Amino acid sequence: MLALQVLFEADTTEHGAGTVLVRHLTEETYGDKVRDYARTVVSGVVTNVVQLDDIIGKHALEYPVAQLAPIDRTILRMALYEAQFEGVPGKVVMNEAVELAKEYGSDTSARFINGVLGAAIRL
Repeated sequence: MLALQVLFEADTTEHGAGTVLVRHLTEETYGDKVRDYARTVVSGVVTNVVQLDDIIGKHALEYPVAQLAPIDRTILRMALYEAQFEGVPGKVVMNEAVELAKEYGSDTSARFINGVLGAAIRL
């Protein structure tokens, strides 16, 4: 959740992800595991955003990445980063991403994210 908030804000504003993360970490109390994992995901997505967007673009052909809803784009980037770089099992990544989409996205976000991830991740 923390990584989603940070990456979404960084994507929709001109605030740097590192600055946003530091602000969130100082405004709220998080356990060490949450803090460390959020740092890993935020850093990993920022570092690999071009590669992640390329993967999204290959599996969401009708929708240019820049024109995706920011929350959908952020969830997809996080999920693909976790699957591609952190070794999180595809089914776990998909389940978490779909749940985030149901909670924060539009009525069609969960189905869209499930379709893109299903095509992009080997289960």
